[in-house]
Amino acid sequence: MMSIYTTPGWEASQAKVSSRPSSIPLSVAITKRAVDLVFSLLGLMLFGALLPCLALAIYLDDPGPIFYRQRRALTLRERNTRGRCSFGEFWMLKLRSMRVNAEALSGAVLAEEHDPRVTRVGRFLRKTRLDELPQLWNVFKGEMSLVGPRPERPELLENLTLAIPFFEERMRDCKPGITGLAQISLSYSGAAPKGGPLAFLQHNLTNPYGFDAARGALADDMRTKLLFDLAYVVALDRFSTFIATELSIIWQTPTVMLRGLGR
Repeated sequence: MMSIYTTPGWEASQAKVSSRPSSIPLSVAITKRAVDLVFSLLGLMLFGALLPCLALAIYLDDPGPIFYRQRRALTLRERNTRGRCSFGEFWMLKLRSMRVNAEALSGAVLAEEHDPRVTRVGRFLRKTRLDELPQLWNVFKGEMSLVGPRPERPELLENLTLAIPFFEERMRDCKPGITGLAQISLSYSGAAPKGGPLAFLQHNLTNPYGFDAARGALADDMRTKLLFDLAYVVALDRFSTFIATELSIIWQTPTVMLRGLGR
């Protein structure tokens, strides 16, 4: 029987959701949910056909659970008087790409390029984004959307919202997604590709004050990712910009997978 590895030490948050009405037009919300249901059902059927081979490869490379379940942040709920943000939370599913108990010593940290915790098969799964396919179930359940900002880990997201102005706005009235504008445009961590459209802004986005101790900081890549996520959220304000952006991202996603642009 396939088992699921779950990050320990968490119980679902029961905080009250803010009563602030959604700013997304009803036509956008209905169409987006319809797109999510159609593509998640089709994707789950395809994933079911691939699962036996993927599961066998994962287990032979590193015996242990096939699936990995991890706590991730949902949409922004509210901000308290001290500036702290509250987010909903859910369990996100993935195919396991790292060794069992990979974070036993390091704690919650983002994956890095050439991360030694990633298995050989896991490296292939990440490059092709196949490790994300179980999240189609999260999409079907309504916890995620097919397209949207990538869901961050709550323990990391809180620090990012304090370090990067408006970082929490990428999750306002918007469900996290499997693919998205940032995911098809940037690397796994959010770094802009050399020669890309944001290359001329890199000196402003990465270590803008020139501190030696801050070189290579996580916040640098996250600032770049934020620009793309905010652009997507703005596109949701009108049906015409939403449908054009949504379909463009969905169309480009298979190319990103086939070219192995993940990490």
